[in-house]
Amino acid sequence: MKKIWFKAFDLIHSDYMMKNTIMEQIGIKITGFTNDSITGTMPVDKRTHQPYGILHGGASVVLAETLGSLAAQLTVDDSKYQTVGLEVNANHIKSVRSGIVTGIATPIHLGKKTQVWGIKITDESNVLICISRLTMAVIEKR
Repeated sequence: MKKIWFKAFDLIHSDYMMKNTIMEQIGIKITGFTNDSITGTMPVDKRTHQPYGILHGGASVVLAETLGSLAAQLTVDDSKYQTVGLEVNANHIKSVRSGIVTGIATPIHLGKKTQVWGIKITDESNVLICISRLTMAVIEKR
């Protein structure tokens, strides 16, 4: 697949963007880019657990929306456009109690007005934990 990014981006910039956000609070890190995907990780620990001691589904959604939102913004000229979330859904396939989960966001549809991203979240054994879909609107800056 051809490169989809409008501009170059690096992991140092992503760390800066995470400062003082929910992403920093729960330990999300952007860990890689390819020509058509963004990868990030999140720890499964007391910050991301629900009361039963397993990964909270909402934390998985935060990881998915973080990756898809960043990816969407990187595909547009941010001097003219911004991307905003319209809808996110997630199917939680398997529980996980500890370790690191990894999410990979890839495009399903890159239109002029909307984008749809698929995000797969796996555990350290590459077992599918959650599958999410994020729909983004592309709007002109005012």
